[in-house]
Amino acid sequence: MYNLVVADFYKLRKSMVIKILFGITSLSSIAMALMAYLIPQGKISSSLTGIGFMFSDINMVSILGAVIAGVFICGDFENKTIHDAISTGFNRGTVIISKVIVYFCSIGLILLPYAIVTIIALSTGFEFSMGSVAIGFLNMLTADTMAVFSTSTIGQLLITMLVLTIVYMAQLSICVPLAFILKKQVYVVAIYYGLSILSGQLMLLADSSSIFNQIFTRTPFGGNHAFLTLDTVASDILKALGVSFTFIILIIIVTYTLFRKAEIK
Repeated sequence: MYNLVVADFYKLRKSMVIKILFGITSLSSIAMALMAYLIPQGKISSSLTGIGFMFSDINMVSILGAVIAGVFICGDFENKTIHDAISTGFNRGTVIISKVIVYFCSIGLILLPYAIVTIIALSTGFEFSMGSVAIGFLNMLTADTMAVFSTSTIGQLLITMLVLTIVYMAQLSICVPLAFILKKQVYVVAIYYGLSILSGQLMLLADSSSIFNQIFTRTPFGGNHAFLTLDTVASDILKALGVSFTFIILIIIVTYTLFRKAEIK
């Protein structure tokens, strides 16, 4: 498996796609922070919050995370890389895990600009707002605005950001079985983006149904897992971490079960 991971990391480092996606999230994170700063200042209209959310991490990662799965997993079916790995003796479970490792690292990479911009923005002490409830790093930016920074605060912020990134990885892990089974980039992107939109509607359903809420909170899409801030208590952070890892493991098992007997053409 080590050789597969190293080979995939090499392809990732040489890939123009990941560089372009990193550039997109870098520009988007800056645009998000600027709009969140200018809106409460009254320098731009609050009616532009929709555009601000378009640049937010939850929106960008829903699209770009699925694109990465399409490029690096579906692409390896198209160029026969996965076929060659299996034919040379690697079992399918090993292939899946190696892809998951590199895939999650690539998600962390494209989310890095949001983490850096959020830290820089919060350290300024300025007010940031989008006028409504936000998710992910944008939620951190608006909820923790004007927070007093100290060594312990920075440490807590970094831990919270790391857990939030793992929550995103767990959400995007659904793209793994989609990519291994469908093998088509456009299907993976379209289906996952549709699921991400559906998850937003399911949050509303969870608010009105206690039974469904109990089920939904046990996935990385539900509960407060994507709403972590400096005020989040340790038990909720650990819960988000536990739910995310459990979900990832289940997705890997599902992927292996489906891919184990799938025909490779």
